Amino acid sequence: MKKFLLLLLLPLLTTAQTKAQEIPNILPLRDRAAVEDALLQERLEKLLPGLMRREGIDMWVIVAREYNEDPVAKTMLPATWLAARRRTIMLFHDKGTGKGVEKLAVARYDIGNLMKGAWAPEQEPNQWKRLVQLIAERNPKKIGLNYSPTYAHADGLTKAEYDSLIHYLPAAHKKAVVSAERLAVDWLQTRTERELDIYEQISRMGHKIIAEGFSEKVIQPGVTTTEDVMWWYRERIADLKLDAWFHPTVDVQRANPGAGDSQRSFSQRPGVEVIMPGDLLHVDLGITYLGLNTDVQQLAYVLKPGEAEAPAYLRKALATGNRLQDILTSKFKEGKTGNQVLKEALAQAQKEKIIASIYSHPIGYHGHGAGPAIGMWDMQQGVPGTGDYPLRHNTAYAIELNAKVNLPEWNNKEIRVMLEEQAVLTPNGVRYIDGRQKELLLIPRVATHLKQ
Repeated sequence: MKKFLLLLLLPLLTTAQTKAQEIPNILPLRDRAAVEDALLQERLEKLLPGLMRREGIDMWVIVAREYNEDPVAKTMLPATWLAARRRTIMLFHDKGTGKGVEKLAVARYDIGNLMKGAWAPEQEPNQWKRLVQLIAERNPKKIGLNYSPTYAHADGLTKAEYDSLIHYLPAAHKKAVVSAERLAVDWLQTRTERELDIYEQISRMGHKIIAEGFSEKVIQPGVTTTEDVMWWYRERIADLKLDAWFHPTVDVQRANPGAGDSQRSFSQRPGVEVIMPGDLLHVDLGITYLGLNTDVQQLAYVLKPGEAEAPAYLRKALATGNRLQDILTSKFKEGKTGNQVLKEALAQAQKEKIIASIYSHPIGYHGHGAGPAIGMWDMQQGVPGTGDYPLRHNTAYAIELNAKVNLPEWNNKEIRVMLEEQAVLTPNGVRYIDGRQKELLLIPRVATHLKQ
């Protein structure tokens, strides 16, 4: 246990040292597995009982088959289990306040040290019959199953497995079956305090990687292309033994755009551009570490000869994007729906004459996580279904948006200030995880004495 605690605290113990490091400490795979398993054990013991009681579900049954895992099941497997084994059934039974949740594996194997095996095929060859026996012994009032028309994350029970379970369930217990949609969503979106502490380091890793790529180390104006930088990011992430959960995007906005830049619609992928002095660069990048994801968009300016800082009009444009972030997060409150937050934020932006587009989302186990959608780029009137879900405390969000700004200095070209950062909704308000971008990254870096 002491080793687990040390590993869990290691990212925090190195915080004071990270100022001198390009990338915060990244644990070896073996140590990561120990941290992930300890975090999961804490979630199962301390978080799960409250979630089940809030939804009134006293039994949660999760069924996963090898290579076709339920998205929730994948978050409950030990770090060394890269897939379910044959058919893996997890049974969680709330024994009542103060008694905790019983965690069983109706499978041929124990699930690590997290769930005790409760099926001996030699005694009962039929796995479904054994599951029904366990259900009957506990006689739950509500049996939650993972099916949902709204969230793919909560719809992991396949048709064949559902049919088999229902076939064997007695009529009395069939009546107890309900959708576990809200329970599954809240399990996925809610972060523990320890996870949020570690999220600071994960987010810092992503920020450091972006800064490294948007520097003279990688970019030589007039030579390097946006595609070169995209692939550099992919290689760098792989070199660090991290994962990219989507292919990075790097694009250019400039006063005299190349073919296809200013004319492309927001839904189109940007074309390949040679990066030039005076360009405003944009990156969209996400990494995965210790089971958690980041999703970040930042901006950089390529200095022209003789420049020591970005032009004032670009710095002002970034400030407009920051103001839009402030407007959005000021509307966050537990219990509000994503659609309510979107409507209020866009109304306030309009009052302040900010041309806004908001498309924020929860983030955690999944990059585009379960929980309330706060707009989508093509749904600025609200998102049916997922936008009606209420905000919860201790949920991390990707604060993703853009503000359109007209630049007279660029012949009245309209640019998008596209920003995205991780933030968490706490009982004390919204806090950015490892901060947010308030100054443009500069290529090349400029020594402090040269700016004075």
